[in-house]
Amino acid sequence: MAKIGFIGLGNMGGPMAINLVKAGHDVAVFDLSEQAMQALQEAGASAASSAVDAVKGAEFVISMLPAGKHVQGLYVTGDQPLFDHVSKDALVIDSSTIDAHTAKSVANSAQEQGLNFIDAPVSGGVGGATAGTLSFMVGASEQQFAKAKPILDIMGKNIFHAGVQGSGQVAKACNNMLLAILMSGTSEALNMGVNNGLDPKALSEIMRLSSGGNWALEVYNPYPGVMENAPASNDYQGGFQVDLMAKDLGLAMDLSEQSGSPTPMGTKANELFKEHSQAGNGALDFSSIINQYKK
Repeated sequence: MAKIGFIGLGNMGGPMAINLVKAGHDVAVFDLSEQAMQALQEAGASAASSAVDAVKGAEFVISMLPAGKHVQGLYVTGDQPLFDHVSKDALVIDSSTIDAHTAKSVANSAQEQGLNFIDAPVSGGVGGATAGTLSFMVGASEQQFAKAKPILDIMGKNIFHAGVQGSGQVAKACNNMLLAILMSGTSEALNMGVNNGLDPKALSEIMRLSSGGNWALEVYNPYPGVMENAPASNDYQGGFQVDLMAKDLGLAMDLSEQSGSPTPMGTKANELFKEHSQAGNGALDFSSIINQYKK
């Protein structure tokens, strides 16, 4: 049993922390939301009075925060930087989706203080977080990865070592840019087929089993009524929000610019999701992008 400090109990962080509790670990949690804290207490975690209190004596510190500025503030630049309070032998695992530059900067600050910090963003959505089937893309040394893996295995199904610190964020940006392109393309093809008289279920099956097959057609069909358990069949509620996809595409565009990598399809996907979000659809699942084509 490990002592774990977990900070950030949102839609993803909360279920992840619960899975650690279920596995028998001693988990101290902190979040600004009292409701989120109460839910974790009911699941068996101990509620800390502050982030500093949550990491006292922890062997592992895990954070799941909205953006790079929050990660930087929590560990390095805030009023009570956690790097001043984390045990020297602890492993800090940040599972937030942030820019690679910030991940590297925070990792460098940790190293300067003799601490271990790795980036481990996730893919799999709220369903994956709840089921413990997330994919983790980890930026760490070989030794750090080996230490983190038993803990990550509790929360995820696929644990990938992407490379050194910052690599996890690069891998996540590449993956989600491709996901946005695939969902946009799948929506485009389905909409065209339906507009030309095809049944969406029949067309989906044809494409799924043909050369156009992809993840969206396999498990996350964007057309309402085709897949009973997909967000599309629940008014696009739950799942991965449009605003979060727009955020991830913004990170991908930053990487594209910094590395001089051409991303014409990623750029178009970025424009589509940004427009969809600005039209008031930010809280819907990202598969609702098909509504942009239906218009």
